[in-house]
Amino acid sequence: MYDIIIIGGGVIGCAIARELSRYELKTVILEKSNDVGNATSKANSGIVHGAYAAHHGTLKAQMCAKGNPFFQKLEEQLNFGYRKTGGFVLGFEEKDLAQIEALKQNGIKNGSDRTQILNSKQILEMEPAINSEVKYALYDPDIGLVSPYEYTIALAENAIDNGVELMLQTEVKDIQAERDYFSVMTDDQTLRGKRVINAAGVYSDKVAEMVGAANFKIKPRRGQYIIFEKDSGKLFKNVIFQLPTEKGKGVLVTSTYHGNLMIGPDSQEIFNREDKSTDLETLKYIIETARLSVPEILNNRIIRSFSGIRATPDTGDFIIEESRVKNFINLGGIESPGLTSSPAIALKVMEILKQTEMPFTEKDHFNPYRKGIIIKKDLSIEEVNQRIKLDSCPEKIICRCERVSEGEIVDALNRNIDICSVDAVKRRTRAGMGMCQGNFCGPRVRELIAREKDIPQEAITNSPGSVDNFDRVKNFYELVKKRK
Repeated sequence: MYDIIIIGGGVIGCAIARELSRYELKTVILEKSNDVGNATSKANSGIVHGAYAAHHGTLKAQMCAKGNPFFQKLEEQLNFGYRKTGGFVLGFEEKDLAQIEALKQNGIKNGSDRTQILNSKQILEMEPAINSEVKYALYDPDIGLVSPYEYTIALAENAIDNGVELMLQTEVKDIQAERDYFSVMTDDQTLRGKRVINAAGVYSDKVAEMVGAANFKIKPRRGQYIIFEKDSGKLFKNVIFQLPTEKGKGVLVTSTYHGNLMIGPDSQEIFNREDKSTDLETLKYIIETARLSVPEILNNRIIRSFSGIRATPDTGDFIIEESRVKNFINLGGIESPGLTSSPAIALKVMEILKQTEMPFTEKDHFNPYRKGIIIKKDLSIEEVNQRIKLDSCPEKIICRCERVSEGEIVDALNRNIDICSVDAVKRRTRAGMGMCQGNFCGPRVRELIAREKDIPQEAITNSPGSVDNFDRVKNFYELVKKRK
């Protein structure tokens, strides 16, 4: 019998699990895929948003404003990759000033008085690469960048270190509310839990329906992104937004935490919750729209595109509540700024759980720290080539684009989450995220996985479609650049 069953191993489920791991509770995360953070949590902008970003009076606004300040301390404890950068919301016409002022007032209502409205001269002094036709911008110094998949992995690893169980490839098929517990049925077993937390992302409404606790519907929306070569993000220091529309925050231009230029997303309502495809017309739209903010983006090379699915709710706001089914807690519609909100959402769930008369005893041995995997290296091309030729050892370079060593990959493979896919290694070490998209290091990574896990290479899955996607987007980029 578990005290708490968490359904969903995304950033929200893992943030809650880490908070629960502070207490003497038997907790388990059920995740249907072969790794944590394998859906929306790995395919988003990776922005820690400012307080202005959600309408005052909503749960989104409350959670976003409360969540933002946690990230510096979390980074110091968990080593996942975060830095505060600041960010602009740009206006290119005189009439845009009214909307920018409204955003500033919204941020003040949400508890932040640190934003400023800047004129064209002030903006270009701070960010010369921004379109010189800009007239005004909201500047928020509290915006930041996070590596979203590393953040989710770090939360999960630390939760597991502190006693939480993780069951991967465990899809929930049905839930039955018993007298004083829940029976949670999967493909091959039935688990019993006193409390259930539904953090199933785009499937949160479907999970709620299983137990008669659905009071919302998810209308999934897909957002497509484009990633550019390593260090292309040095073009600017801040995250650059355009004015938001009814569809969302619009196309942004940003560096990733690791220094790649990234642009996107668009917003498309879809019917297939697994449809993570990209299309050339949308990618063209994203490029053209992003160039309104930063005209020089096409001076960099595209390396791939991707898309993520957002769990947009029909309620227009986050759902964080004990449902009409006692002890069944719904977390639905956690779209942007869900990543920013995750620490605050975890604490709110703790408040809800404590109201259900569950006893909470703090551990005296809780360890909040987790060692990072990626080791920053300043190596010349000559040094990289020398290390590639080394016999098997921790210093041997496996991924030349991202300078990833054998030691880092072996570390990732031998932690407390049992991974055996090339994609899982990539998200922990960045092996395969460089210009060649794994063409060089992919076979070497597979060899290490097979060796460390004692499995045949044929059993190792890859990142689906990465090579084909690279070629398709590269050809498209060359076409667009010629039309520039």
